[in-house]
Amino acid sequence: MALIVDRADLVELVAAFRRSGDTIALANGCFDLLHVGHVRYLRGAKREADRLLVAINDDASVLALKGKGRPVLPASDRAELVAAVGVVDVVVIFSGATVAEILELVHPDVHCKGTDYTVETVPERETVRAYGGRTAIVGDSKDHSTRGLLSRIAETDG
Repeated sequence: MALIVDRADLVELVAAFRRSGDTIALANGCFDLLHVGHVRYLRGAKREADRLLVAINDDASVLALKGKGRPVLPASDRAELVAAVGVVDVVVIFSGATVAEILELVHPDVHCKGTDYTVETVPERETVRAYGGRTAIVGDSKDHSTRGLLSRIAETDG
C-alpha cells in the first residue's frame, strides 16, 4: 500500500525519489467513489514516470466542485482507497479548486489528467509549463463517473 503523507513528508519523499534518479508523475482528483475509470487513470499516470503521487481533494473542495451530498466518503477514506491501488506510491490530501499548490511544492516531471481534459484545458497547465514540467492526458475515455454510479444506485434503490 502507498504512503499517505502530509505536505512536509511529501517534500522529503520527493527529494529522496529524485536522489534515486526516479521521475515523478502527479495525478489528482476527488476519487469520491473509486471505480474502474479511476483505476485506469492511475495506471495511465504510472506509465508516465517511475513514481506516482496522487493528490486527493479535501472534503470542502469536493463539496465546492461537485455540490450538495458530496463527497460520499471523507478524504481520509478516499486516500486509503487510492493508496491501496497498486500503482500508487504516495497520496496527499489538498485543498482548493486546483492542485497548483502541490505542483509548485514538488515540481513533478509530469502532471497527469484524465481524458475529460485536453492539455489546453488543464487548469494548472501554465503552472506546470512555468517550472519546465509537462502535462499528459491519460486513462480511458470518460465512460465512467461517480455521478453516473450514484445515479444508477439511486435508480436501483428507488
